Amino acid sequence: MFRPGILLSLTTFLTLMAASARAQSVTKGGSKVTSTPQNAVRLAENGHCSEALPLLRKDIAQAQIKDRELRLKTGVNGVRCAMTLHQIDAALEFLRVLTREFPKDPDALYVSVHAYSDLSTMMSQKLAADAPDSYQAHELLAEAFESQGKWDDAEKEYRGVLQQDPNLPGIHFRLGRLLLSKPNAGPEAANEAKQQFAEELKIDPRNAGAEYVLGEMARQAQQWDEAVGHFSRAVKLDPQFGEAFLGLGMSLNAEKQYADAIVPLETAVKLEPRNPDAHYNLAMAFARSGRKEESQKEFAIHQSLIGERSGNAGQGSSNQPQ
Repeated sequence: MFRPGILLSLTTFLTLMAASARAQSVTKGGSKVTSTPQNAVRLAENGHCSEALPLLRKDIAQAQIKDRELRLKTGVNGVRCAMTLHQIDAALEFLRVLTREFPKDPDALYVSVHAYSDLSTMMSQKLAADAPDSYQAHELLAEAFESQGKWDDAEKEYRGVLQQDPNLPGIHFRLGRLLLSKPNAGPEAANEAKQQFAEELKIDPRNAGAEYVLGEMARQAQQWDEAVGHFSRAVKLDPQFGEAFLGLGMSLNAEKQYADAIVPLETAVKLEPRNPDAHYNLAMAFARSGRKEESQKEFAIHQSLIGERSGNAGQGSSNQPQ
Protein backbone atom coordinates (compact mmCIF):
# COMPACT_ATOMS: atom_id res chain seq x y z
CA MET A 1 0.00 0.00 0.00
CA PHE A 2 1.25 3.44 -0.91
CA ARG A 3 2.31 5.43 2.14
CA PRO A 4 2.90 9.15 1.26
CA GLY A 5 4.32 9.91 4.68
CA ILE A 6 7.26 7.58 4.08
CA LEU A 7 7.75 8.94 0.53
CA LEU A 8 7.92 12.49 1.90
CA SER A 9 10.43 11.43 4.49
CA LEU A 10 12.61 9.69 1.87
CA THR A 11 12.41 12.69 -0.44
CA THR A 12 13.47 14.99 2.34
CA PHE A 13 16.34 12.66 3.18
CA LEU A 14 17.55 12.53 -0.44
CA THR A 15 17.29 16.29 -0.73
CA LEU A 16 19.40 16.75 2.36
CA MET A 17 21.97 14.24 1.08
CA ALA A 18 22.23 16.09 -2.23
CA ALA A 19 22.71 19.41 -0.44
CA SER A 20 25.43 17.88 1.70
CA ALA A 21 27.18 16.50 -1.38
CA ARG A 22 27.08 19.91 -3.03
CA ALA A 23 28.57 21.47 0.07
CA GLN A 24 31.47 19.00 -0.11
CA SER A 25 32.28 19.71 -3.75
CA VAL A 26 33.65 22.46 -5.96
CA THR A 27 32.37 23.04 -9.48
CA LYS A 28 35.03 24.08 -11.96
CA GLY A 29 34.62 24.10 -15.75
CA GLY A 30 31.36 22.15 -15.47
CA SER A 31 32.88 19.22 -13.57
CA LYS A 32 32.33 18.47 -9.91
CA VAL A 33 35.38 17.81 -7.69
CA THR A 34 35.08 16.50 -4.13
CA SER A 35 36.36 19.05 -1.61
CA THR A 36 39.16 17.06 0.01
CA PRO A 37 42.35 18.65 1.33
CA GLN A 38 44.21 17.11 -1.61
CA ASN A 39 41.86 18.72 -4.11
CA ALA A 40 42.01 22.07 -2.34
CA VAL A 41 45.79 21.99 -2.73
CA ARG A 42 45.40 20.97 -6.38
CA LEU A 43 43.07 23.88 -7.03
CA ALA A 44 45.60 26.28 -5.53
CA GLU A 45 48.49 24.79 -7.48
CA ASN A 46 46.49 25.21 -10.69
CA GLY A 47 45.93 28.89 -9.97
CA HIS A 48 42.29 28.76 -8.82
CA CYS A 49 42.97 30.72 -5.62
CA SER A 50 39.50 32.22 -5.23
CA GLU A 51 37.96 28.76 -5.04
CA ALA A 52 40.85 27.20 -3.13
CA LEU A 53 41.44 29.71 -0.34
CA PRO A 54 38.26 29.12 1.73
CA LEU A 55 38.86 25.37 1.49
CA LEU A 56 42.52 25.69 2.47
CA ARG A 57 41.59 27.84 5.48
CA LYS A 58 39.07 25.24 6.60
CA ASP A 59 41.55 22.42 6.09
CA ILE A 60 44.47 24.08 7.89
CA ALA A 61 42.22 24.66 10.91
CA GLN A 62 41.43 20.95 11.15
CA ALA A 63 43.92 19.30 13.47
CA GLN A 64 42.79 15.86 12.31
CA ILE A 65 44.82 16.21 9.10
CA LYS A 66 47.73 14.08 10.24
CA ASP A 67 49.64 13.86 6.95
CA ARG A 68 52.48 16.36 7.54
CA GLU A 69 53.34 16.71 3.87
CA LEU A 70 49.73 17.50 3.00
CA ARG A 71 49.48 19.92 5.89
CA LEU A 72 52.67 21.65 4.75
CA LYS A 73 51.34 21.96 1.19
CA THR A 74 48.08 23.34 2.54
CA GLY A 75 49.93 26.00 4.50
CA VAL A 76 52.34 26.95 1.72
CA ASN A 77 49.63 27.21 -0.92
CA GLY A 78 47.38 29.00 1.54
CA VAL A 79 50.00 31.70 2.04
CA ARG A 80 50.50 32.09 -1.71
CA CYS A 81 46.79 32.31 -2.46
CA ALA A 82 46.09 34.69 0.42
CA MET A 83 48.86 37.02 -0.73
CA THR A 84 47.67 36.82 -4.33
CA LEU A 85 44.17 37.83 -3.23
CA HIS A 86 45.52 40.46 -0.77
CA GLN A 87 43.81 38.76 2.17
CA ILE A 88 46.26 39.65 4.93
CA ASP A 89 44.39 38.03 7.82
CA ALA A 90 44.26 34.73 5.96
CA ALA A 91 47.95 34.94 5.09
CA LEU A 92 48.85 35.51 8.72
CA GLU A 93 46.77 32.49 9.78
CA PHE A 94 48.74 30.23 7.45
CA LEU A 95 52.07 31.81 8.43
CA ARG A 96 51.37 31.17 12.11
CA VAL A 97 50.76 27.49 11.39
CA LEU A 98 53.91 27.19 9.28
CA THR A 99 56.01 28.93 11.93
CA ARG A 100 54.62 26.77 14.71
CA GLU A 101 54.58 23.37 12.97
CA PHE A 102 57.34 23.65 10.34
CA PRO A 103 59.92 26.02 11.85
CA LYS A 104 62.88 24.52 9.95
CA ASP A 105 61.28 23.41 6.70
CA PRO A 106 62.87 25.18 3.68
CA ASP A 107 59.56 25.44 1.77
CA ALA A 108 57.84 27.00 4.77
CA LEU A 109 60.75 29.37 5.37
CA TYR A 110 60.97 30.36 1.71
CA VAL A 111 57.30 31.24 1.34
CA SER A 112 57.40 33.04 4.71
CA VAL A 113 60.32 35.22 3.62
CA HIS A 114 58.47 36.36 0.51
CA ALA A 115 55.17 36.81 2.32
CA TYR A 116 56.61 38.97 5.09
CA SER A 117 58.59 40.97 2.53
CA ASP A 118 55.44 41.56 0.49
CA LEU A 119 53.46 42.45 3.61
CA SER A 120 56.14 44.96 4.56
CA THR A 121 55.98 46.53 1.11
CA MET A 122 52.19 46.67 1.19
CA MET A 123 52.13 48.35 4.59
CA SER A 124 54.83 50.87 3.67
CA GLN A 125 52.87 51.79 0.54
CA LYS A 126 49.75 52.17 2.62
CA LEU A 127 51.56 54.40 5.11
CA ALA A 128 52.90 56.58 2.29
CA ALA A 129 49.45 56.83 0.71
CA ASP A 130 47.38 57.36 3.87
CA ALA A 131 49.75 59.52 5.96
CA PRO A 132 52.46 60.90 3.66
CA ASP A 133 53.28 63.87 5.91
CA SER A 134 53.49 61.90 9.15
CA TYR A 135 56.82 61.56 10.94
CA GLN A 136 56.40 57.79 10.62
CA ALA A 137 56.39 58.04 6.83
CA HIS A 138 59.52 60.22 6.85
CA GLU A 139 61.25 57.91 9.34
CA LEU A 140 60.49 54.89 7.17
CA LEU A 141 61.83 56.71 4.13
CA ALA A 142 64.98 57.62 6.05
CA GLU A 143 65.51 54.00 7.01
CA ALA A 144 65.12 52.97 3.38
CA PHE A 145 67.67 55.55 2.23
CA GLU A 146 70.05 54.47 4.99
CA SER A 147 69.83 50.80 3.97
CA GLN A 148 70.67 51.84 0.39
CA GLY A 149 73.70 53.86 1.49
CA LYS A 150 72.06 57.15 0.48
CA TRP A 151 73.44 58.91 3.53
CA ASP A 152 72.60 62.51 2.61
CA ASP A 153 69.00 61.66 1.73
CA ALA A 154 68.59 59.71 4.95
CA GLU A 155 70.11 62.52 7.00
CA LYS A 156 67.70 65.01 5.41
CA GLU A 157 64.71 62.84 6.33
CA TYR A 158 65.88 62.30 9.93
CA ARG A 159 66.42 66.03 10.38
CA GLY A 160 62.98 66.64 8.93
CA VAL A 161 61.48 64.28 11.52
CA LEU A 162 63.27 66.18 14.30
CA GLN A 163 61.86 69.45 12.97
CA GLN A 164 58.39 67.97 13.40
CA ASP A 165 59.13 66.61 16.87
CA PRO A 166 62.58 67.22 18.40
CA ASN A 167 61.73 65.03 21.40
CA LEU A 168 60.78 61.92 19.45
CA PRO A 169 62.57 58.90 20.98
CA GLY A 170 65.06 57.10 18.77
CA ILE A 171 65.61 59.72 16.07
CA HIS A 172 68.63 61.46 17.61
CA PHE A 173 70.20 58.02 18.04
CA ARG A 174 69.54 57.08 14.41
CA LEU A 175 70.92 60.39 13.18
CA GLY A 176 74.04 60.03 15.32
CA ARG A 177 74.61 56.49 14.08
CA LEU A 178 74.17 57.65 10.48
CA LEU A 179 76.70 60.48 10.93
CA LEU A 180 79.29 57.95 12.12
CA SER A 181 78.44 55.58 9.26
CA LYS A 182 78.91 58.09 6.46
CA PRO A 183 82.08 57.46 4.40
CA ASN A 184 85.01 59.68 5.34
CA ALA A 185 83.23 61.01 8.41
CA GLY A 186 85.61 63.47 10.03
CA PRO A 187 85.98 64.92 13.51
CA GLU A 188 83.11 67.35 12.98
CA ALA A 189 80.70 64.51 12.16
CA ALA A 190 81.93 62.57 15.19
CA ASN A 191 81.39 65.55 17.47
CA GLU A 192 77.89 66.13 16.15
CA ALA A 193 77.12 62.41 16.48
CA LYS A 194 78.23 62.57 20.11
CA GLN A 195 75.84 65.49 20.67
CA GLN A 196 73.01 63.53 19.05
CA PHE A 197 73.58 60.55 21.37
CA ALA A 198 73.63 62.87 24.36
CA GLU A 199 70.33 64.40 23.20
CA GLU A 200 68.88 60.91 22.83
CA LEU A 201 69.77 60.07 26.42
CA LYS A 202 68.01 63.23 27.61
CA ILE A 203 64.85 62.01 25.89
CA ASP A 204 65.30 58.31 26.62
CA PRO A 205 67.70 57.64 29.50
CA ARG A 206 67.22 53.90 29.00
CA ASN A 207 68.72 53.82 25.50
CA ALA A 208 71.50 51.25 25.95
CA GLY A 209 72.60 51.69 22.34
CA ALA A 210 73.39 55.37 22.83
CA GLU A 211 75.36 54.60 25.99
CA TYR A 212 77.28 51.90 24.15
CA VAL A 213 78.26 54.09 21.18
CA LEU A 214 79.36 56.89 23.50
CA GLY A 215 81.41 54.31 25.38
CA GLU A 216 83.04 53.12 22.16
CA MET A 217 83.85 56.67 21.10
CA ALA A 218 85.44 57.33 24.49
CA ARG A 219 87.37 54.04 24.40
CA GLN A 220 88.78 54.76 20.96
CA ALA A 221 89.84 58.18 22.25
CA GLN A 222 91.50 56.41 25.23
CA GLN A 223 89.22 58.24 27.65
CA TRP A 224 88.98 55.21 29.88
CA ASP A 225 86.98 56.62 32.81
CA GLU A 226 84.33 58.01 30.49
CA ALA A 227 84.22 54.75 28.54
CA VAL A 228 83.79 52.68 31.71
CA GLY A 229 80.91 54.91 32.79
CA HIS A 230 79.01 54.59 29.51
CA PHE A 231 79.60 50.84 29.20
CA SER A 232 78.59 50.26 32.82
CA ARG A 233 75.29 52.05 32.25
CA ALA A 234 74.73 50.15 28.97
CA VAL A 235 75.07 46.72 30.61
CA LYS A 236 72.75 47.72 33.44
CA LEU A 237 70.14 48.80 30.91
CA ASP A 238 70.59 45.67 28.76
CA PRO A 239 72.05 42.63 30.58
CA GLN A 240 72.18 40.74 27.25
CA PHE A 241 74.39 43.34 25.52
CA GLY A 242 77.53 41.27 24.89
CA GLU A 243 79.46 43.99 23.03
CA ALA A 244 78.90 46.41 25.91
CA PHE A 245 80.31 43.90 28.40
CA LEU A 246 83.31 43.44 26.11
CA GLY A 247 83.83 47.20 25.85
CA LEU A 248 83.66 47.50 29.62
CA GLY A 249 86.19 44.71 30.12
CA MET A 250 88.57 46.12 27.50
CA SER A 251 88.41 49.57 29.09
CA LEU A 252 89.13 48.14 32.55
CA ASN A 253 92.04 46.16 31.10
CA ALA A 254 93.37 49.36 29.56
CA GLU A 255 93.23 50.97 33.01
CA LYS A 256 95.10 47.92 34.40
CA GLN A 257 92.09 46.99 36.53
CA TYR A 258 92.47 43.38 35.49
CA ALA A 259 90.65 41.75 38.39
CA ASP A 260 87.64 44.03 37.86
CA ALA A 261 87.67 43.26 34.13
CA ILE A 262 87.23 39.50 34.62
CA VAL A 263 83.51 39.46 35.47
CA PRO A 264 82.31 41.61 32.53
CA LEU A 265 84.61 39.71 30.16
CA GLU A 266 83.32 36.36 31.41
CA THR A 267 79.82 37.67 30.73
CA ALA A 268 80.88 38.79 27.25
CA VAL A 269 82.27 35.31 26.53
CA LYS A 270 79.05 33.72 27.77
CA LEU A 271 76.88 35.98 25.62
CA GLU A 272 79.16 35.85 22.56
CA PRO A 273 81.10 32.59 22.80
CA ARG A 274 82.41 32.87 19.23
CA ASN A 275 83.84 36.36 19.60
CA PRO A 276 87.65 35.97 19.58
CA ASP A 277 88.19 39.46 21.04
CA ALA A 278 86.20 38.52 24.12
CA HIS A 279 88.33 35.41 24.72
CA TYR A 280 91.58 37.30 24.10
CA ASN A 281 90.75 40.08 26.54
CA LEU A 282 89.58 37.58 29.14
CA ALA A 283 92.85 35.69 28.66
CA MET A 284 94.72 38.94 29.25
CA ALA A 285 92.73 39.72 32.40
CA PHE A 286 93.36 36.20 33.75
CA ALA A 287 97.08 36.37 32.93
CA ARG A 288 97.59 39.73 34.58
CA SER A 289 95.65 38.51 37.63
CA GLY A 290 97.93 35.50 38.04
CA ARG A 291 95.41 32.91 36.76
CA LYS A 292 97.73 31.36 34.18
CA GLU A 293 95.88 28.11 33.51
CA GLU A 294 92.59 29.89 32.82
CA SER A 295 94.44 32.40 30.67
CA GLN A 296 95.95 29.65 28.51
CA LYS A 297 92.54 28.04 28.05
CA GLU A 298 90.95 31.30 26.87
CA PHE A 299 93.88 32.08 24.61
CA ALA A 300 93.60 28.62 23.00
CA ILE A 301 89.93 29.30 22.25
CA HIS A 302 90.91 32.69 20.81
CA GLN A 303 93.48 31.04 18.51
CA SER A 304 90.98 28.42 17.39
CA LEU A 305 88.37 31.03 16.49
CA ILE A 306 90.90 33.16 14.62
CA GLY A 307 92.03 30.05 12.76
CA GLU A 308 88.47 29.19 11.76
CA ARG A 309 87.93 32.69 10.40
CA SER A 310 91.12 32.63 8.36
CA GLY A 311 90.60 29.06 7.15
CA ASN A 312 93.73 27.87 8.95
CA ALA A 313 92.50 26.33 12.17
CA GLY A 314 94.94 26.64 15.02
CA GLN A 315 97.16 29.18 13.24
CA GLY A 316 95.87 32.36 14.85
CA SER A 317 97.86 35.10 16.57
CA SER A 318 100.72 33.86 18.71
CA ASN A 319 100.73 36.97 20.93
CA GLN A 320 99.69 35.20 24.06
CA PRO A 321 98.95 37.52 27.01
CA GLN A 322 101.70 37.51 29.59
